[in-house]
Amino acid sequence: MKKIFASLGMAFLAASAFAQSGTNSPYSQYGLGVLSDQGNSFNRGMNGVGIAMHPNNQVNYMNPASYASIDSLSFVFDAGMSLQMTNFKEGKVSKNANNADFEYAVGAFRVARHLGMAFGIIPFSNVGYNFSNTGYVNTDHITSTTTYTNTYSGSGGLHEVFVGVGGNPVDNLSIGLNIGYLWGGIDRTVSNAYSDGYVNSLTKTYSLYVSSYKLDLGLQYHYNINKDDVVGIGVTYGLGHNLKCSPELSIVSTNSQTSVTDTTSCAAHHGLDLPSQIGVGLSYAHGKKWNVGLDYTLMQWADIKYPVDNSVDGKIDYTAQTGQFKNRHKVNAGFEYCQNVEGRSFLSRIRYRFGVSYATSYLKINGVDGPSELSVSGGFGIPIINMYNNRSMVNISAQWVRSNATGLIRENTFRINVGLTFNERWFAKWKFD
Repeated sequence: MKKIFASLGMAFLAASAFAQSGTNSPYSQYGLGVLSDQGNSFNRGMNGVGIAMHPNNQVNYMNPASYASIDSLSFVFDAGMSLQMTNFKEGKVSKNANNADFEYAVGAFRVARHLGMAFGIIPFSNVGYNFSNTGYVNTDHITSTTTYTNTYSGSGGLHEVFVGVGGNPVDNLSIGLNIGYLWGGIDRTVSNAYSDGYVNSLTKTYSLYVSSYKLDLGLQYHYNINKDDVVGIGVTYGLGHNLKCSPELSIVSTNSQTSVTDTTSCAAHHGLDLPSQIGVGLSYAHGKKWNVGLDYTLMQWADIKYPVDNSVDGKIDYTAQTGQFKNRHKVNAGFEYCQNVEGRSFLSRIRYRFGVSYATSYLKINGVDGPSELSVSGGFGIPIINMYNNRSMVNISAQWVRSNATGLIRENTFRINVGLTFNERWFAKWKFD
């Protein structure tokens, strides 16, 4: 048990130190930012599929009911990071950006017969952008050469620490629960300045800090068609609720001649909700050779409260309103194949994974639906074999994501995900002759 608690502490400390914003997307200036891909490197090789899957050698936190399947002799610990390269294109203008991000650290073990437990830290959303535009104050810049510069920047994101349990109350049926703590801060700034030095500059800062609970329920049922073929169904539900935080708007006006500033601020009391989430998944497994899955997820953003800036003519107004977003739909399909997980040949034990997905955006931008996402992924599960361990694995996957909407910036992202899964036989009893 000492090793378990030591690993839990290491996971929280390491992830707290390295879990930072992993995006440069201008779309992260809206809402809670760019939503993070759920699942660890095992799921991401199949583009996020996992609601109905119950591997005994991986931590599938997409559905807490899967914890019931963790090998009774094992302690599983998984940590991962990602590297990504993104191309942004608007009209004839094209820009590139690179990011590296420590993503997650999770662990799981068997507590008792038919009861598994998991813990970890995972991302929820990311915010990270910095851009500006410059133009003439008057369209007739022949008679007026005064220019303005608007600068937009933002950083932060939300993360979750969770502890979960999953058990088998009856044969083939498992249920599970994740209890999480959702926290993080997001700061966004919009500022404008003028070239002639006679017009006051204005800076608006939008900030929020979340410190609340998160609750996710899961259910799985698996039916054995025969000794090799198993059909599974999974259902998940994430509870939506008010986050009990009060996002703030601060407006600072600076006199360009005297440098005297005037600051006003306003808070939207309890002005932020967490959306409910519903997921349904199907899986079909043929022994330990191959596994295929299909997931559908709905995030109900349409009716949540979110603060809106209605300030006009120097009068500050920052209040929470509904109808700022739309429901997000996502469909994933994935496949995993392994020739022989216990084969003598190293190549025969490699797991090959492939997946595709399509997701709509939860954003509305100037009355237009935000960018939808189309993605394709492929990856490998490479076993670590030595004289001490033959159960651990390196999971490597590559993912291409295209985000596109009519009249808006187009993003193409190539992402590499790398995860290291330690699978140790900590609970085996030794016998001596």
